Amino acid sequence: QAWTFANKPEMHRAIITRGGRAAWARAPKRTFIKPAYDLAKRVMPKISDTEAAALSSGTISWEKDLFSGDLSVKHLVNTYNVKLTPEEQSFLDNETEVLCEMLDQYTIEQDQNLPPEVWEYIRQHKFFGMVMPKEWGGLGMSGHGHARVIEKIGGRSPTAATTVAVPNSLGPGELLCHYGTPEQKKFYLPRLAAGIDIPCFGLTGPSSGSDAASMRDAGVVVEENGVLGMRVTFSKRYITLAPVATLVGLAFKLSDPNKLLTTGKEGITVALLPTEPNPTVPQGIPGLMTGPRHNPLGVGFMNGTVKGESVFIPMSAVIGGEERCGFGWNMLMECLGEGRGISL
Repeated sequence: QAWTFANKPEMHRAIITRGGRAAWARAPKRTFIKPAYDLAKRVMPKISDTEAAALSSGTISWEKDLFSGDLSVKHLVNTYNVKLTPEEQSFLDNETEVLCEMLDQYTIEQDQNLPPEVWEYIRQHKFFGMVMPKEWGGLGMSGHGHARVIEKIGGRSPTAATTVAVPNSLGPGELLCHYGTPEQKKFYLPRLAAGIDIPCFGLTGPSSGSDAASMRDAGVVVEENGVLGMRVTFSKRYITLAPVATLVGLAFKLSDPNKLLTTGKEGITVALLPTEPNPTVPQGIPGLMTGPRHNPLGVGFMNGTVKGESVFIPMSAVIGGEERCGFGWNMLMECLGEGRGISL
């Protein structure tokens, strides 16, 4: 067998490394680089708090190897197990198959809604709780299992696929799992998994899409009748499931001019707004409005607006409580990436 560098990768790398160092030593010194870099640092705007939060959120995975030029396919394969578990395969072959057989996209588009029996089947078999941990009543699926189910439903009905995808990817369920208070988790997560509550997430507005940093929805910390809360004005649109949602996740910019916060900080904040009073928000959210309905692409999935004018939201409605005020951008960046990658 002929000898090649392919047989001796360590020697190949060593020669390249030594050669590169030698070439660098012989190269003329570029004395202008450091002054130019220092000048650029002085004239460039500073990184904002929002940008810094985005940069520090999440973790580094195989993309580090990619951008460092040392990508290992073996490491990639070993890191990400793309096989379905037996439970996921069974769900795909049985419950998902039955759901697909119930779907007629022509009829759905004519009626501009899923049939009542389809809504009931989705709830009953926990399609809204696929990725939620089993300890809270969900199915505990992996991202791959979630993606395969959405893929199969989408081949039959984009309306049903969108309806199932949003609670598992863009809704408040994952945020609650990671950041919710014990009381919030105990009350909401089993209801979300069972489809008792239908969630939506209000981020997109008339002036911004997924770029939360540019949204204009704003709230001010207030204390009314001895209750610490926020007065928030918001206008969201193109919010999937909003017309039928019973639980609205809302992102807005919070300010505290009177220094009433004892923990947390000013900044993007995420709150849970039930459409009806419940034990976590006994007074409900008077002034919360969902609707009118939009109809993107004419395919009939539920989509609409979420609005409110100077709505009082108690501090207990913030995901994670008062201490999580101002941490909404970090929460969104750290938790919603995988789900958005699947659903969008």
